[in-house]
Amino acid sequence: MTAGEPFQCGRVPGERDVVATEFSTAGTLAARRIGRRDADVTQTRSAADDLVNVEPMNPIRVLLVDDDPLVRAGLSFMMGGADDIEIVGEAADGSHVAPLIAELRPHVVLMDIRMPTMDGLAATEALRKRPDAPEVIVLTTFHADEQVLRALRAGAAGFVLKDTPPAEIVAAVRAVAAGEPVLSPTVTQQLITQVTGVDPQQGRRERALERLTLLGEREREVAVAVGRGASNADIAAELYLSVATVKAHVSRVLTKLDLNNRVQIALLAHDAGLLDGVE
Repeated sequence: MTAGEPFQCGRVPGERDVVATEFSTAGTLAARRIGRRDADVTQTRSAADDLVNVEPMNPIRVLLVDDDPLVRAGLSFMMGGADDIEIVGEAADGSHVAPLIAELRPHVVLMDIRMPTMDGLAATEALRKRPDAPEVIVLTTFHADEQVLRALRAGAAGFVLKDTPPAEIVAAVRAVAAGEPVLSPTVTQQLITQVTGVDPQQGRRERALERLTLLGEREREVAVAVGRGASNADIAAELYLSVATVKAHVSRVLTKLDLNNRVQIALLAHDAGLLDGVE
């Protein structure tokens, strides 16, 4: 796995399952992003003293949202063995999410799509509008699902199937906590092609093209490459840039287009027709 390349947990027909092999790296990145309080040291302390007094890394705080208590119990059990993950709460419906977010401050939400009162799509849309919103991983039974694609458009970091092996779900939580999408743009493209009638509205391409006018020429090239599923290292090699420069371009694209992650960049590039003919 190269720097900047997203962990793939969603599965599509014809693709081999991807098993994360760098769980510890993802966990470390996640812990750094979440925050680690520095030890209260003075200038008179030695470097060795500083290392001894650094406090442990904070665990990744996870909220489970599913109307099936057995699913919640299973998820809680499988993640309970991970030292760097803490289940801070559970909810049986999307309508319960907002108050729990305010109270528990989770870093990651595992969100079921189909729930009785407020579904996971509506809950995700509302959640991602909040300042400092936690990352959302959608739980689903079927990968080729219109609701999954809509959740990705709403800002979910990706999706996992409910029958995904436990180790991959744990790796997915670590990945999104580290700021990486669970679903690569390549798999997103394949999801788009399998879901028919996703959005009956006319003018989606025109709106997407209009939004992309906010980008400079180089930023647009980077956005298209992200849409193809290229990693930062791949884009750097293709455009003769440093990886750091590519990361800066990706950050500017996200800011200018008011997007949350690389998956949304891929969706916008697809909507604009910039990925037509891309395998």
